[in-house]
Amino acid sequence: MTGARSAPQHPKPLANGSDHIEHLQRALAVLEVERLQAWGRELATRLQRGGRLLAAGNGGSAAEAQHLTSELVGRLRDDRQPLSAIALHSETSAVTAIGNDYGYDEVFARQVRAHGRPGDVLLLLSTSGRSGNVLRAAEAARERGMTVWALTGTEPNPLTDLADESVCAGGPTATVQECHLVAVHILCANVDIALGVCPAVTPAGDTPAAPGGLVVVGDALLDRDLVGAVDRVSPEAPVVVVDHVEVRSRPGGAGLAAVLAARSARPVTLVTALSDDREGRELGGLLRDAGVRVIDLGLAGPTPVKSRVRADGRTVLMFSQASEAVPALCRTLTGDEHALVAGASAVLVSDYGRGLTGDASVRAALAAATATTPMVWDPHPRGARPVPGARLVTPNRGEASGFAPGSAGTDLRSDIERGRRLIDIWKVAGVAITRGADGALLLDTAKTSPLAVPGRRIAAADTCGAGDCFAASATVLLAGGALLSEAVTGAVRAAEEFVAAGGAAAWTAGAAAVEPGTASADPLEMVARVRAAGGTVVATGGCFDVLHRGHIALLESARLLGDCLVVCLNDDDSVRRLKGPQRPVVPVGDRAAVLGSLASVDGVVVFAESTPEEVLRRIRPDIYVKGGDYRVDDLPEAALVDGWGGRTVILPYSDGLSTTRMVDRLLLSIGDK
Repeated sequence: MTGARSAPQHPKPLANGSDHIEHLQRALAVLEVERLQAWGRELATRLQRGGRLLAAGNGGSAAEAQHLTSELVGRLRDDRQPLSAIALHSETSAVTAIGNDYGYDEVFARQVRAHGRPGDVLLLLSTSGRSGNVLRAAEAARERGMTVWALTGTEPNPLTDLADESVCAGGPTATVQECHLVAVHILCANVDIALGVCPAVTPAGDTPAAPGGLVVVGDALLDRDLVGAVDRVSPEAPVVVVDHVEVRSRPGGAGLAAVLAARSARPVTLVTALSDDREGRELGGLLRDAGVRVIDLGLAGPTPVKSRVRADGRTVLMFSQASEAVPALCRTLTGDEHALVAGASAVLVSDYGRGLTGDASVRAALAAATATTPMVWDPHPRGARPVPGARLVTPNRGEASGFAPGSAGTDLRSDIERGRRLIDIWKVAGVAITRGADGALLLDTAKTSPLAVPGRRIAAADTCGAGDCFAASATVLLAGGALLSEAVTGAVRAAEEFVAAGGAAAWTAGAAAVEPGTASADPLEMVARVRAAGGTVVATGGCFDVLHRGHIALLESARLLGDCLVVCLNDDDSVRRLKGPQRPVVPVGDRAAVLGSLASVDGVVVFAESTPEEVLRRIRPDIYVKGGDYRVDDLPEAALVDGWGGRTVILPYSDGLSTTRMVDRLLLSIGDK
């Protein structure tokens, strides 16, 4: 058909649900709120003195320009005097007449020349920043001696070049327009506040710190994961291509440690230095969203950003945008801030080698805190030396080797030697050397036997942030009165649970508060995480009364079939119904604890019925496993599992091993005596 517009061969996907909201959340996180607030204050001054605001845009931007002028001439919320504001597109007769006689590019510019005066403000809204009539209006305003502000999309663009100041929002057109509506409301609110119509709400980051809260001191970074999919190799070079990339930002460094500490439901204050750049403002917003109060000493340089490119749950590439030269701080701690650090219930120093822990005012506050406050110091090879008197220092094995050179071994004996030397070098109460999947080793000034806390190996784990979780968890536990041994043991368990839950990559600002050592209390949550990541859920069931090597072999084999193993465990009453009044020998609490301590078992669910059908309906395993003394046809739960597409399999069983026979022999031997 002549004149018909053909559809594009490969239309670009359109955000249509939660992805639309995620685009908006990311864009709002970096919106230049401080500049909008300053515009509001400036506009209030000019309008109060008889100045005028002109506003213009096209399409949806026109509607938002008219929204702005209506709230200035009318009101945002509270009553006040009308303010002079004109939306240039709203007088349709003038727009059509000018467009007809002078061309569409002049529809706003001619009105600017008619209504604008030196000192007035022209606010232009354009998602692209390239509309001809908007650019001509900016040029006309500059000729008239007016101030030009722009709300636009991604910079640079021609409008930002013409405007005196701009606020830019990134993302799709719809996202940019929605950010502009938020900007309009912020602008109007700050006009009213500046005019004294209403007071401002105190920002969460400026509220007084709760007495006796936790304090985290250290260098905050912005971490980004660029998450996509890999299904091809580039024809230009032997490298994989990552498609459909989504950017996910989170606090890093001391920022992540503070967020993790805040999940203990305790008030947390972070003493750090943030840059006044876009990334610094985004980082500050993420911290506030996580409930962390920030004492910002200011960073005279760019925000350090560390990024990972990830696909299919694995990191493909990492790169850093942190400058080699360490920027200076903009100010020192005030007297009140010094007192806050010294009076905390516990202090965590999260040193990322960016200079904050070497500041004299910071070190003075930390030194004062050691007199009465438990302090955990997570050191960095380029960071400052821990202050004497710290309760616990937590280097990893590699860091400990660098801090105490001389022993090149990586075995337990070498770690013990390093730990003892570091206690003497640093003059601290304890050193816990974290050893990755091998757990942690604690040494203290009492020179008692070292405490080795073994770790559990977690397959295909993202360990990013595990050290921060360990240090934050130890701090929370010490604040609650735990001994060093209790704090280190709990911190190892918390770090394991953090890694099992997806590590830093699974971070969300709204995550529920969790006390260290309790994250795996609900195996069904763990199952949901594994399934959401595309993993395979395996389950098995039984009494597991007197655990023997046949049980161990079965559980280890079952775990190899998937990404997590859940054991459905009969409670004591159901064991008695199945095995007789003399069973179980081991009560259910002890049976569950022993099973849960095995590296092959990721979760234990106790059930009261004779068969685990009800709990299987909740778990919905992909694979259900039983030992070799059963047949699939004999299992009533097999049909149930098959109903949701799962499969029941039988694994080989160790000959000659039976709990019943073991118990019978035990009772017989007791009777003989």
